[in-house]
Amino acid sequence: MVRPVMPRHPELHDRFPAPAATVPYLPLGQAPTPVRDLPDLVPGLSLWCKDESGYGHGGWGGNKVRKLEWLLPEAQRRGARTLLTVGGLGTNWGLATALYAREQGLATALALIDQPVDDHVRAQLVRLRRSGATLHFTRTKLRTMAAAPWLFLRHTTAGRPPHYLPAGGSTPVGTLGYVEAALELAAQIAAGSLPEPSHVITAVGSGGTAAGLVLGLRLAGLRTRVVGVVVNDTLRLDPPTVAGLAHRTVRLLRSRGADLPPIRIGPEHLTLVRHWLGPGYGHPTPEALRAQHLADEATSLRLEPVYTAKAMAALLALAADGRLGTGPALFLHTHGPRPAHP
Repeated sequence: MVRPVMPRHPELHDRFPAPAATVPYLPLGQAPTPVRDLPDLVPGLSLWCKDESGYGHGGWGGNKVRKLEWLLPEAQRRGARTLLTVGGLGTNWGLATALYAREQGLATALALIDQPVDDHVRAQLVRLRRSGATLHFTRTKLRTMAAAPWLFLRHTTAGRPPHYLPAGGSTPVGTLGYVEAALELAAQIAAGSLPEPSHVITAVGSGGTAAGLVLGLRLAGLRTRVVGVVVNDTLRLDPPTVAGLAHRTVRLLRSRGADLPPIRIGPEHLTLVRHWLGPGYGHPTPEALRAQHLADEATSLRLEPVYTAKAMAALLALAADGRLGTGPALFLHTHGPRPAHP
């Protein structure tokens, strides 16, 4: 059961009120999420963490909930009864979607693509089966695409086809979740909770978190560069694609009446690195496992091997090479399991 969240206006609506009626928002977590320094992790680097792991009052948390705060009310605005989305066998995105959609009276159908099966994936499959979602084991990207017409027909209810959400919820609407988080971060910097970071490092699985961050930071007037650590080889994830998603989000807001200033996203604002992906999505790497252990020992951050440990491995290597300077740098911790769902 999702605990009630006190109604609040998102910072995005406060700054740009015109789209409030047509870009609805459903609070699903408690903001702002905490920031803290990590003084013992990287010698010589001023390092901070914005910890999104506690975000979300339902059965799962983390960065996916930020996207659902915008995607779920948009689906309801369009009259949807069922959501159709896709992910790997251990998908955090699919689990969060199923749990939070169920609380809003929406059904969820998940097309699941194979990934390496470890203890985390096996446990996640148990959670997915308990979530109430209808699971379709389509196995590969090509088979999922081939099955799409049948999936839409299978989940059409009373003449209404399912509302499709791409993997990770990385649409212009879903991207608003991390536009909002970046504006929240700017308010924390203004309040003196942390210094303005030179870099913010985050995992990139579908692009929406990085796209929202880079757009939100520009809207807030910050100079922080987003460093996205690519962890998925099944989607096109490069700077033009992520910047393009940010610009599509700008067009969405302007089409709904927002008076946004001119926005340019250039190479000084966004870097994507791929060297820590390993053999592919979901494949653990020695560097990620070492980073996972080090973060737990030095900072008590609970990372997982698919996203956040690879992002941390990249941060450690970039810092060792001097590519982050002396900072301050910010690690965005996005993994949000719950005690009942370890």
